Amino acid sequence: MIDRPVALVSGSSRGIGRGIALTLGRNGYAIGVNYFRSSEAASAVVAEIEASGGQAIAVRGDVGLAADRVGLVQQVWEHFGRLDVLVNNAGITSQGRRDLLEATEESWDLVFDTNLKGPFFLAQLAARRMIEAIEAGRIPQGWIINVSSISAYAVSTNRADYCMAKAAMQMMTWLLATRLAEHRILVYEVCPGVIESDMTAPVREKYDQLISEGLTPIRRWGTPEDVARAVLALTRDAFPFSTGDRINVDGGFHIRRL
Repeated sequence: MIDRPVALVSGSSRGIGRGIALTLGRNGYAIGVNYFRSSEAASAVVAEIEASGGQAIAVRGDVGLAADRVGLVQQVWEHFGRLDVLVNNAGITSQGRRDLLEATEESWDLVFDTNLKGPFFLAQLAARRMIEAIEAGRIPQGWIINVSSISAYAVSTNRADYCMAKAAMQMMTWLLATRLAEHRILVYEVCPGVIESDMTAPVREKYDQLISEGLTPIRRWGTPEDVARAVLALTRDAFPFSTGDRINVDGGFHIRRL
């Protein structure tokens, strides 16, 4: 077993997940860099973490598939000998961004499998490993951090399945927080706003205009680093008497204004 904490970050070969993996890796965590399609992108993240003095491995798996979820946790556990943090970051947007009157069951199933069912059962697997390690005195405590979205409460009628899956993630966070507190595992939801990534690249022009017109009190795009710094603060035990909380990283978008 290595002598540094270990984090598994799902969907960490690109975008927000990449930012989280790099930030945790530079701050003392060994990282399981999860990818599904691009081994090259994941290897690049691993190399960057190692170049900064950290430790990391690339682990392939689709969080929407049960066997892959088992494999992700198992690979990290076998390689590092412990698991202190799970960051449930992997997610996809609504397929085709269809109006809800044209929405398809195929998109619904894929989005819910990836964005809700996958994170829930990955958290279940990770929690079991954390409890085992905590009870054996191998790690002091654990964290599960669910990366959600402002789409959990901001309606987009062309992404109904995405919005509904993200909304359910808050209840998932509360359930896990309640059940796992007795085992010294803290659970949080981190809620990014408009973040620069490949997922938002197709709507860059739209949000450039909205942000300039005051969509958010802080008038700029968010970055993966903004989200990563929130995750780092949580995993550094900055909030030891808090669990189940939603941390907004959205430039103030959540504030109702007149």
